[in-house]
Amino acid sequence: MFVGLDLGTSGVKAVLVDHLGNAIASADASYGAANPAPGYSEQDPADWLLGVTKVLVDLSAQQTAAYDAIKGLSLSGHMHGAVLLDAGGSVLRPCILWNDTRSHVEAARLNAMPDAQTLSGNIVFPGFTAPKLAWVAAHEPEVFQRVAKVVLPKDYVLWWLTGRCVTDMSDAAGTAWLDVKDRKWSDTLLANGGMRVDQMPELLEGTAVVGPLQAARADLGLPKTALVVAGGADNAVSACGVGALGEGDGFVSLGTSGVVLAGRDRYAPRAESAVHTFCHAVPDRWYQMGVVLAATDSLNWLSRVTGQSPSVLSDAVGDSLMPPGAVRFYPYLSGERTPHNDAQIRGGFTGLEVATGPEDLTRAVMVGVSFALRDSLEALRSTGAQLDSALAIGGGCRSDHWTTLLATILNIPLERPDESAFGAAIGAARIAICGVTGTAPENVMIKPPIKDIIAPDPDHVAAYDDAYRGFSAAYPTLKAMP
Repeated sequence: MFVGLDLGTSGVKAVLVDHLGNAIASADASYGAANPAPGYSEQDPADWLLGVTKVLVDLSAQQTAAYDAIKGLSLSGHMHGAVLLDAGGSVLRPCILWNDTRSHVEAARLNAMPDAQTLSGNIVFPGFTAPKLAWVAAHEPEVFQRVAKVVLPKDYVLWWLTGRCVTDMSDAAGTAWLDVKDRKWSDTLLANGGMRVDQMPELLEGTAVVGPLQAARADLGLPKTALVVAGGADNAVSACGVGALGEGDGFVSLGTSGVVLAGRDRYAPRAESAVHTFCHAVPDRWYQMGVVLAATDSLNWLSRVTGQSPSVLSDAVGDSLMPPGAVRFYPYLSGERTPHNDAQIRGGFTGLEVATGPEDLTRAVMVGVSFALRDSLEALRSTGAQLDSALAIGGGCRSDHWTTLLATILNIPLERPDESAFGAAIGAARIAICGVTGTAPENVMIKPPIKDIIAPDPDHVAAYDDAYRGFSAAYPTLKAMP
């Protein structure tokens, strides 16, 4: 038996699987985030430990015999977060999360430094870890002076479980401190932000064994022989869960944020496209992705504004795909990553008139988010990545209408998997299997069963292509607005 833990922004999920990767039981625990100022997003790492403890206890209660047979566990975690530890291992301040944009000034400064993009393979985004530490140095110097180690969210849990301070290549790639091609800490990138290599965790591949549980974690009731495997960043581990390891493999995720991800057999960055180029959670592989910051979160926003639930709004648009309407939505509610790298841009509607109603706004939101994901797909293609089809995952893809719309706008077929058979927690469990047994990733990280395939609607592809070009051309105008 093996356990996969998915440490998310809003909670942690655990999945217990057998040696073939089949799910036996699952458990969830939720926690919140704090927003003490505009653009700020923080979390107390202690909440993660409480959540992990709860889900493991729940698994033990559900499947006692299977729990007692666990051979290994691994983790997926949300990227870029900065957990600052002093010399004694105490947390110095709340973790600054991936969606925190306070360090946009520091990010621009680091991004402008020689070799920053060449070595990291990426633009230095405000959400990355390096600018967060530069912000702490400028605004909380007394804290910065006490930083002995910087760890990423899932790696704080790894440290708590094993007593080892480590990270994996896929998570480290999102710090802007890693030489992503050579998979090692870069002295140059660290020095750009006033950091040192001794403040970094030890680097491991995602399938590497970190070690056994430390004695202090006996309260979790796991077998003493169970091994902890390094794991990886959430999107990389999700890719492991759906078999997206190499060229031609990928997925579109329509979740709180949106992602278009492509596996790569080689390192092929194109930083100026605002595509992320990261190490994969398995050795000798990379992946690239475009990121939309507000995907289903745009619909959640509309829900709050209208007082109607997201499901009510979605149901109102029906199942039939319609031509693009006059109302346009630009989903830049918290800035945007791909392709704009713009923390300050904000969204909006155009084409509103007195007759515009909630249904029109809902359609516009779905179309605008899908156009933004098309931006990411086009940016990925500019690097040489090819996706002739993709898996469609995330809560938004439960909507037949939205998935058909997305397939039409991307103009590729989208395969919807059996939801019980994939996800970051499953991916983490598969990493644990590989790490403990030595099984090759391609033999474990296979494509899930496909529930259905949603093809582009040929009657609407051309019209949405035209509308997409208008959407793309609007960015400079939005940028120029006060």
